[in-house]
Amino acid sequence: MTWTPLPKGRFSGIKWSTPGATTGFDPYLIWAEADNFTGYGLKKTPKWLPVVIELTNGTSIANLLAASSSAWLRVPLVYTSAAAPTGLRFCTAHIKPAFFKHIRPGGNLHALVQRFELGLPAGHHTEDPAPGATNSTPTPPLLTGKVIGLIDGGLAFANANFLLNGKARTRYFWRQDRKGVGHTPADLGYGHELTAAEINQAMQHHTYNGLVDESAVYVEFGLDDLQKSVSHGTHVMDLACGPRTVLAQVAGAPPHPDAPPSWALADDDASRSSCIAVQLDWDNIVDTSGGSMNVSVLDGLMYILSRCSPAAKLAVNLSWGTLAGPHDGSSVLEAAMDQLIALKAGKLQIVVPAGNSYQSRTHANATLSKGEHVTLNWQGQPDDSTQNFLELWLPQGAHGITVQITPPGRAALPPLAWGESRVWTDGGAHPLCALIYPQSVATGAHGTCALVAVAPSFSFETSTATAPSGVWEVKITNTHAGSVTLDAYIERDDVAIGQHTGARQSYFEDATYDTSGNPGSFVDHPDNPTPIRRSGNFNSTSTGQNTISVGGTRIAGPHWARYSPRKPDPDAPRPKRPGVVKVPDTEAFSDENPALLGLKAAGTRSGGVARLVGTSDAAPQVTRKIFNAL
Repeated sequence: MTWTPLPKGRFSGIKWSTPGATTGFDPYLIWAEADNFTGYGLKKTPKWLPVVIELTNGTSIANLLAASSSAWLRVPLVYTSAAAPTGLRFCTAHIKPAFFKHIRPGGNLHALVQRFELGLPAGHHTEDPAPGATNSTPTPPLLTGKVIGLIDGGLAFANANFLLNGKARTRYFWRQDRKGVGHTPADLGYGHELTAAEINQAMQHHTYNGLVDESAVYVEFGLDDLQKSVSHGTHVMDLACGPRTVLAQVAGAPPHPDAPPSWALADDDASRSSCIAVQLDWDNIVDTSGGSMNVSVLDGLMYILSRCSPAAKLAVNLSWGTLAGPHDGSSVLEAAMDQLIALKAGKLQIVVPAGNSYQSRTHANATLSKGEHVTLNWQGQPDDSTQNFLELWLPQGAHGITVQITPPGRAALPPLAWGESRVWTDGGAHPLCALIYPQSVATGAHGTCALVAVAPSFSFETSTATAPSGVWEVKITNTHAGSVTLDAYIERDDVAIGQHTGARQSYFEDATYDTSGNPGSFVDHPDNPTPIRRSGNFNSTSTGQNTISVGGTRIAGPHWARYSPRKPDPDAPRPKRPGVVKVPDTEAFSDENPALLGLKAAGTRSGGVARLVGTSDAAPQVTRKIFNAL
């Protein structure tokens, strides 16, 4: 059993096997080049790559553009428009191979670019983007006052819950993917935009005997995903700004006689609000790992800001998330959201759910003294058509940690040390697994991350390399003096509502982890020796300093929903890495009671009701509360 050196990147041109070559890069970019972007469904090397860039202190986006060429770097116009707060150091971009030459020592961009993360190189994101920020774009009519922003999937704007006097409250709607009808917003360069006037015209055109044929409206706009009876975004939108709300959130509101006791009709600003809706790129919704979330969400936030006057006050709900990441607020997307909120100086709030993975066995934590090791048993599922990822996060200075991988049914591969990266092919031509262990990474600002990437365990295509299913043993050893506290996070790999991607969530196994189902078994106990910890399972886009994370509680029964992070932290005495966030900032209802999970809210069609479960229910209630108080 041997490792194989990393190949030379076909896109970047970087020989990744050269000592130090991986330092400071996004390990997912390195893995993508190692398997030639197969995991993203590409049959050939992409023309362009989508990325999110963080600039060095004192560097502006104008400085970045002045030092580059639109032949190999293109930044959407919105990042140099009046909507971009002065001092913003984050932007999305599309890059070509020449970009990598200019970020090397001595290159034009080396002193300007702090770090960059890969977005999801799929679909139109790998093709020729719109021209970069070289001129101004016409400014649409800007919204004033208070505005609710929603970034989600499946946002049914023609539902009666989102109308006011028969007119759309959704003043702007931006669908990020290629499909659909509408003009492409010039300041973003992709997707399709609709205005309230266009939505109202379509509704009027498809009104029969006083009733809007909502299906016909969505067909006219090419919104096939809104033909389903249930959609995540519509459910969230209803909780954020629909005509009813949880009674406890509206003090003194009279209950509706036909509504459940916990609900009341809303007579609040949110129920009459102007909305801006961003429907995420469909590739991002299907890829629940969040591979393109950074680009899609940051562009979505900038779109919302660009459709509002500088004085407008915004509450934005982002009920989406991932599991892996540094969990200390230092990911590029979290840092970008934190800076946007700070620069907007009280005029922007972003609310995010704390996550639903508390019982999912996707987090492990251990503290190792010199000579000690911990072995994590990572269960890869059979019949899994998607790749799986495990991130090992180490604090600053933990240079003595080695990682050894034992694939299912195979002998152990040699351990790799800090700064070493390899792929395992099992004698074939394509990588089945990689351990990418840079000295530092772009995906977090503190310490480093060792990424274990595993190919799918099943494919209908004979050309796709498949890895064995079963337990992957990951042995982590501390070879240096002093103790090191580390965290391991398995990335999200489930299936979004209404999709059939073949994804199957992997998880950790350990004999001492309590799966009995007894009353006290759903929280961590400090005296339980298992490295698998519920505490620390947290939405990795929700650990920023300025965003507001929301945990889920029950209207009746024991306080916290079992799937939600909670506070106080039952595992608080356990050592943690500096800055790691394990408890939500606040809470709201997400279950009715222990037997009736989730909350009811709007289905896709007017009058329809659906019950969805998760902290995605809790976040929009807090968004609503914040909006009403603006």
